[in-house]
Amino acid sequence: MKIVDKSCVEFIEVLSSKEPVPGGGGGAAFVGAIGVALGNMVANLTVGKKKYKEFEEEIKEVLIEAKKIEKELLSMVDKDAEYFMPLSRAYKLPTETEEQRAYKSQKMEIVLKQACEIPYKSAKTCFKAIKIHEKIVDKSSRLVISDIGVGIQCLRACLLGSKLNVKINTKSMKDREYADKISKEVNSIVEEGIYICDQVFDRVLEIMEE
Repeated sequence: MKIVDKSCVEFIEVLSSKEPVPGGGGGAAFVGAIGVALGNMVANLTVGKKKYKEFEEEIKEVLIEAKKIEKELLSMVDKDAEYFMPLSRAYKLPTETEEQRAYKSQKMEIVLKQACEIPYKSAKTCFKAIKIHEKIVDKSSRLVISDIGVGIQCLRACLLGSKLNVKINTKSMKDREYADKISKEVNSIVEEGIYICDQVFDRVLEIMEE
């Protein structure tokens, strides 16, 4: 059974257990998917309202893109687990001989890069969802605007969680050129993304006080 096919209770139980997966990377992607879903809910509740008719076509287009993002983030819960397992096994490789140590070092470089792939993609995908929330915050039904705020905070957590999961792997890499390159890219995405998240959240608060 895929991790995302588990019930909410089962997911939380396995997440809190000693099992190596799911972990922080999968948890971050799942929270991100919830954030997108909340934005989708707001968009769906806005479509059909006369008050927001001028934005209806744009909202419908946004929904198509956002639904794809939601599915991408959900798929990353299982992909993160799939990519982490080889790293988990590599940490346990023997290091008694020089040959064993050399093999482990070589293997670690490969699996560390693999383990970085999903949180890196998660950050990029999450950023796209954040831009969507920014686009619809002033075009959505005021009755459910608080859910945009909750959604953007979930996406903020996903973004920061993805950064942490990239960093925990890059810090152990010997290929510093690769590590520095991917870290720089993620840091740039996160910096801009967090700024937008905070702007959107503040805008939600302003709307609620109008």
